[in-house]
Amino acid sequence: MAIERSGESVGAAAMPLKDASTVILVRDGDRGVEVFLLQRVRGMAFAGGMTVFPGGGVDPSDSAATVAWAGPPVPWWSERFGTSETLAQALVLAAVRETFEECGVLLAGATPDTVVADTTPFGEARRQLEARELTFGEFLEREGLVLRADLLRPWSNWITPVGEGRRYDTRFFVAAAPEGQIADGETSEADEVRWQTPQEAIAHWQEGGSVLLPPTWSQLTALSRFGSVAEILAAKPQITPILPTLVTGDGELRVEFPEQDGYYEAGPHPWAARGAN
Repeated sequence: MAIERSGESVGAAAMPLKDASTVILVRDGDRGVEVFLLQRVRGMAFAGGMTVFPGGGVDPSDSAATVAWAGPPVPWWSERFGTSETLAQALVLAAVRETFEECGVLLAGATPDTVVADTTPFGEARRQLEARELTFGEFLEREGLVLRADLLRPWSNWITPVGEGRRYDTRFFVAAAPEGQIADGETSEADEVRWQTPQEAIAHWQEGGSVLLPPTWSQLTALSRFGSVAEILAAKPQITPILPTLVTGDGELRVEFPEQDGYYEAGPHPWAARGAN
């Protein structure tokens, strides 16, 4: 985290917010519900080396696209996330696009009630999307695919704290991994990917095997209370924007956010001592 410090609280001019979408892919496994996680490449400008869910910033083409759409209409998403309809469409498209780019899972099908069984034939298109040589709307139209918004569920909304050099207004979604599709790590942004139960992911973090920022830890903690994917998809969480606060004390950085106690039980975090530029 690149943080500027000022006295006991982190004070800095608020950087502009960029809208972003993150998708928590879940599946039922022998050990319980499993989630798909990526360990980002170290040295990246934002959350380098951190373990995260697939996701990224909204692209202008996401709001301009005209696509075949199955599931809750744009006004429904607008109401759930408290946004304009233009942004709501962009958030949903970005969620599906980023999931495809980052792990090869595509929430789209040839008809409104089907989903692609194998995304391998779209490998070159995936590369073009990641390189911004092709828009997601163009891709869906060219392949005759329907975007399956009904496979997504709105989950939460986290805003990067004031004081960060890059700030995002991120809407989290959950989605069941489509049967037959394989989530992979064939992206330039990930060093490693893995499926873990929320409990395993938290234990791995507690043992020092990964670095979880507050939003990721909070989602894993919430998901650990569910016994199946069906229960997760049936949930209707109240989505209230969460804006953590950055504070410093005793030479360390601390992120204050709701229900944070468990996050600090393991002691100082690896990013806490390197907040100063």
